[in-house]
Amino acid sequence: MVLCIKLLFGPATALFLSAVILLSCFTNLVPYLSYYKSPAPGYLSPEHVPKCDIYQGEWMPEPSLPDYTNETCSYIQDHQNCMFYGRPDLEFLKWRWKPDGCDLPRFDPHKFLQVVSNKTLAFVGDSLARNHYQSLLCLLSKVALPKDLTEPGKPHEKNKIMYYEGYNFTIYILWSPFLIRAEEMADKPGVFRLYLDEPDAWLLSLPRFDYLLLSAANWFTRQAYFYERGQLVGGLYVPLNITTNLTTNFYPHRMAFRTSLRALNGLGFRGKVIVRTLSPMSHFEGGPYNAGGDCKRQRPYFANETVELNDLEQGFYREQVEEFNEAAARGVDMVLMDPTAAMLKRPDGHPSRYGHWPDEKRSMYNDCIHWCLPGPIDAWNDMLLHIL
Repeated sequence: MVLCIKLLFGPATALFLSAVILLSCFTNLVPYLSYYKSPAPGYLSPEHVPKCDIYQGEWMPEPSLPDYTNETCSYIQDHQNCMFYGRPDLEFLKWRWKPDGCDLPRFDPHKFLQVVSNKTLAFVGDSLARNHYQSLLCLLSKVALPKDLTEPGKPHEKNKIMYYEGYNFTIYILWSPFLIRAEEMADKPGVFRLYLDEPDAWLLSLPRFDYLLLSAANWFTRQAYFYERGQLVGGLYVPLNITTNLTTNFYPHRMAFRTSLRALNGLGFRGKVIVRTLSPMSHFEGGPYNAGGDCKRQRPYFANETVELNDLEQGFYREQVEEFNEAAARGVDMVLMDPTAAMLKRPDGHPSRYGHWPDEKRSMYNDCIHWCLPGPIDAWNDMLLHIL
């Protein structure tokens, strides 16, 4: 087996992949995936709470922002290029996240590149992970531009490798919207098979990474069948011919984080794992995304205004924090990056209809999920530099 893998992937990856296969075959990761009774939701154990809680605060006016525009950064995707598509109100760009009782320094591209020199950072997740990655490229573009080392068409058009030669710093963006292994059904487009106890292919690249930033949430609202140990155990918005109570969004979402984080612990990852909590999905007003819902607000919520996550978001957030707490106690260096409360206060920061031309047909015409670039998501890189 090792010889065959060695021929396909090379000696280093062969050893790692063989270990993963053996672990999966003989244990199915059961020791790492057994049911765990989680601690009380919403709280971090004291050893993981930073001295400055950068995640509680408010948005303060900052006239000097933004740090880049669509004319100075070429890494902005069309559907987040709000300035290019004519968004008329630009005051939403001039707000900075200010933690309560302490300061969060603005992103310094020189300092960041010094910190990550001779290192590799990987973003693993969905289009919000890509949104974050592109914000980072834009902020760094004031100082340095990367080389694109991606092999065209392999292994996925949404995977990229960017290399900063002068700093020997590499960034990976790896598409894995469920974090675990998933297959879209050929005969049912938009319906997925989720293998809840099997990590996705990103795990094969693990030896290359010094920093691994994991995130997920949005795709767990899609139609899916759930599998464990190769057997159908439940599903979401699909017909089932078995008796099961595993028919909600929450179980597959929790298991995706549990499987991924316990696999990292089980394989003894030696880098730093950063688990990012969810980006709000509930900024649509006047209806859902497919029935005229939109996000037209032009300023953040202020400190005296009450705004809360919806029930789905609260459940996802609680699960992410609980699974992080459980995994962080097992040895691998893990830290929680928690921008959820900050982003909940920014309904003004989405593209809405300014991610395409007015006459274009889109499945989500008004985008209240992703973030304009430049925009509030740039604060995630203030947080990232603080963590690193």
